[in-house]
Amino acid sequence: MQIYTVQIRERGQLTLPRKVRTQLSLDSGDALTLVQIDDILLLSPKQPALPKLAEEFSSLMNESGVTLADLLQGLEKERELIWHERTDRAA
Repeated sequence: MQIYTVQIRERGQLTLPRKVRTQLSLDSGDALTLVQIDDILLLSPKQPALPKLAEEFSSLMNESGVTLADLLQGLEKERELIWHERTDRAA
């Protein structure tokens, strides 16, 4: 565990030490999550959810032996079923 002292600037800004930015691969404009628990502040990198979700989805597909073509074919069938449900109710 490392402890760093940072200073709050005029408009509430603070600068993360270069070593921390480098270790966490943080660049200007990256989002961070700030959690307050009583008088304790936790600051952590906020990872975009979509790339992680896509990676997990790809992993599940590979484990199951499902291809993108399989998913698209299943999607086409699902759309057709939904269309039939909606048109049958309307009739």
